Amino acid sequence: MSRAETRLKVFGAAIELIAEQGYAATTVDAIAERAGVAKGTVFYNFGSKEALFSDLLDHSIERLAQALREAAVGDTGLAALDAAVRGQLEFFERYGALARVLLAEMWRTAWQEAVAKLRKEVLGVYADVLRRAVDEGAVRHDLDVDTAATAIFGMVLTVTIERRALHPERPLDETHRTLVELLHGRVR
Repeated sequence: MSRAETRLKVFGAAIELIAEQGYAATTVDAIAERAGVAKGTVFYNFGSKEALFSDLLDHSIERLAQALREAAVGDTGLAALDAAVRGQLEFFERYGALARVLLAEMWRTAWQEAVAKLRKEVLGVYADVLRRAVDEGAVRHDLDVDTAATAIFGMVLTVTIERRALHPERPLDETHRTLVELLHGRVR
């Protein structure tokens, strides 16, 4: 197994465990066991539990940002916004444990670098499509796009977790439609 494959395997195990029991309760031993690797392999690849989590956040934020950038296309700013919301829903449908970790663990002081990256890379996608919608006249000209971007991301994140935990039978299309209708009603 290559080093990149090993790192991905450890990331997967770590994100699952941290989502299940929290960062503080998750041990390197448990991560290694879940990943099917030796504890020394985790330390060799990351150095410490803190470095592993930092690298995990960095890797995950990059993947999320890429997914949103790829999704955020449309003939108009609002169409791109709708597509970005759909992209975030689909990403967290696939990586639900990450959604829980982002909501519960990432906002600690120790991870401020990751928060800054999330703000720039992920929330920046929302801010860009909102600016486009403002420029097109589809959204009110005085909208604080940075705050709106944060609110949209947080809303979609929270709804994703709630849907997966309490309403897994609810179709993703229905959730997307509800979010988009809500957004269109508030940003215009």
